[in-house]
Amino acid sequence: MNSLIRNTIVGAAATVAIAGQVHAEPGTRISDDQSVRNVVLVHGAFADGAGWRGVYDDLTARGYRVSIVQNPLTSFEDDVNATRRILARQEGRSILVGHSYGGSVITEAGIDPSVAGLVYVSALAPDVGESTGDQFAEIPAPPEFIIETAPDGFGFVDRELFKAGFAGDLPDADAAFLRDSQVPINMSIFSTRLTQAAWRMKPSWAVIATDDRAIDPRLLTEQAQRIGAEIIELKASHVLFLTQPRAVADVIDAAARVTSKAAVR
Repeated sequence: MNSLIRNTIVGAAATVAIAGQVHAEPGTRISDDQSVRNVVLVHGAFADGAGWRGVYDDLTARGYRVSIVQNPLTSFEDDVNATRRILARQEGRSILVGHSYGGSVITEAGIDPSVAGLVYVSALAPDVGESTGDQFAEIPAPPEFIIETAPDGFGFVDRELFKAGFAGDLPDADAAFLRDSQVPINMSIFSTRLTQAAWRMKPSWAVIATDDRAIDPRLLTEQAQRIGAEIIELKASHVLFLTQPRAVADVIDAAARVTSKAAVR
């Protein structure tokens, strides 16, 4: 899709939102004629799909079909293919959502014609030819976030700093569970360059955690502005999908409603 078509879609989406045609109280069930009814959730590094449970429960209660990708975190290609498999199982169009490194995955996989829009949840959004790691060149990760790389090339978040860097607004017990159940990531993933940038063709939303200590909020804001995303800020840590699932679900719901309306203009 060329830039003119993309700009038309994004402009239509903005017009719908501004005109107040997509007004729904939080938690309102979607109408039977809404065309975008699927949501696909993609987790990031050091985690698995179980963290999306609160968002899943909220969106399914609204009438969405929600599917969760389980990234193997063994290679960028593996993670993109895992997302494509789930997209292929949907009936109709979907909102594709990525958290953290999952933003890179949805940026590559989101060119699928079934994807109506992208939601970045404290997530990175590289361009074609860029890698996930490249995004930190000018604004590095905060000092609280440290990755320890094992001899086999897989990385874990430092145990002692895990809560401060990854899950600062979770209760201690919940943060400890995340720390002790973290999924290691093949560190070579961070140097793999993208071949597609779906945000160039699809309308995008960016939910930014203002207390994020894994990815600097300045970097998240800079990237969201670069891709022309609708920006929503939440006072939360990097795991805002866990601590504020309703607010994250509200943005996903709005994206689905807006893209549904824009498609019939």
